[in-house]
Amino acid sequence: MPWTHDKERAEAEDMDTSSASGTAGASAASRTSGTPGASGTSHAAADVVVIGGGTGGYSTALRAAALGLDVVLAERDKVGGTCLHRGCIPSKAMLHAAELVDGIAEARERWGVKATLDEVDWAALVATRDDIVQRNHRGVEGHLAHAGVRVVRGSARLTGVRAVQVEGAGTFTARRGIVLATGSRPRTLPGLVADGRRVVTSDDALFAPGLPRSVLVLGGGAIGVEYASFHRSMGAEVTVVEAAERLVPLEDADVSRHLTRGLKKRGIEVLTGARLLDAEVVDDGVRARVRTERGGTRTVAAERLLVAVGRVPVTEGLDLAAAGLAANGRGFLESADWDRLETAVPGIHVVGDLLPPPSPGLAHASFAEGLLVAETLAGVESAPVDYAAVPRVTYSSPQTAAVGLSEAEARARGHRVDVGTMPLTAVAKGMVHGRGGMVKVVAEAGGGQVLGVHLVGPNVSEMIAESQLIVGWDAEPSDVARHIHAHPTLSEAVGETFLTLAGRGLHQR
Repeated sequence: MPWTHDKERAEAEDMDTSSASGTAGASAASRTSGTPGASGTSHAAADVVVIGGGTGGYSTALRAAALGLDVVLAERDKVGGTCLHRGCIPSKAMLHAAELVDGIAEARERWGVKATLDEVDWAALVATRDDIVQRNHRGVEGHLAHAGVRVVRGSARLTGVRAVQVEGAGTFTARRGIVLATGSRPRTLPGLVADGRRVVTSDDALFAPGLPRSVLVLGGGAIGVEYASFHRSMGAEVTVVEAAERLVPLEDADVSRHLTRGLKKRGIEVLTGARLLDAEVVDDGVRARVRTERGGTRTVAAERLLVAVGRVPVTEGLDLAAAGLAANGRGFLESADWDRLETAVPGIHVVGDLLPPPSPGLAHASFAEGLLVAETLAGVESAPVDYAAVPRVTYSSPQTAAVGLSEAEARARGHRVDVGTMPLTAVAKGMVHGRGGMVKVVAEAGGGQVLGVHLVGPNVSEMIAESQLIVGWDAEPSDVARHIHAHPTLSEAVGETFLTLAGRGLHQR
């Protein structure tokens, strides 16, 4: 049945379409607690009961156990969650393979290395990807077992402010607290059913059969852009439809501009300010009608439609009301105390994708949240999560990486700012790579605190760590300018930008 545009779809497209990862998957138990059985009548106690074994849940469990607490981790599928099994890890493995394919083309077309690509052995590629995932999964299970965390398999629900019932494993009482870490799932569109073949979500895109010749990606946030980049590297014709006026709309406008330029240069068609009107599965793929930015209508045909319009928290089946909790209008669980990530019900904490902004719904933020909650429950002093210093990365080609405020955000908050920019091609290593890109630094005017750093280009995901420290430690451009960056490197462009802002510019004024 065709999917048609309606009010709910319009509202969904107006919402945040950035990527999020790190949801609770399920559990291959390291240790099983209680007495499994249909009756589910066994009872056990623990200091901490964690519901959800994704990045936020298992990091909470590991840290709490390391601090001497007795921990039960309830997981209905596999520990590691979406990030490990359907998101971050398998997708980046595939994107690495895409980089290798792109490298063959660059070698031939730019460097005179007469290399050709015979074919992509999809089965071999998938086998390598799955091996990486499985080894990581075994590693997480091993860490949990070594830490003494009791992992129980089954769907869990709250039965009180200190009690959790796990299907088939009984009821567990939490002496110190309960941690909710059930993660998120892809946002779906009413009437458009993902079949895993013609219409896929970001969770199942990696597992769809074979490589399509053409893909329509609905959503231009980080997830959509990454999948668009991967499929283009693998030879597909790709069209990206984004409702906002630009790609990765939560990032700095210059990041969006450089990213869009890089994707278009690779042959990806980008339609921003555009909305899906309807889509229909046909014999050879999907046919969609799109309302363009100028109000026209065009039909896009593709073998596959990939829906990447954001993610929504998973709270179904938790029975929040049994503990006096309720999700907000967007499905998130509000934290009443962000210093402790504790809900309005004392002793019930929340981590990961269940949290609303400023938590960014990123796996590495979930790790930090898990550490904070575990230490809080153990009575150990712990600094709150500094969300302003959480880096954000899009692993497309070109990559983007950022930390802190965009220029527009800084100005909107009343900051007077100085902005320094430098193209990566202004340094020798950038010329070697030959793929464009830029560095942008936003700082308080007059040599004040660095508010944000924004990068676009090859390997910038590996360059953002320095900027995370700069922003997180409230550094000023002069603080950074006194440190020497290796030459020739891409990171040299970061150093040069700070030198210029500090009034000591060498290669730019």
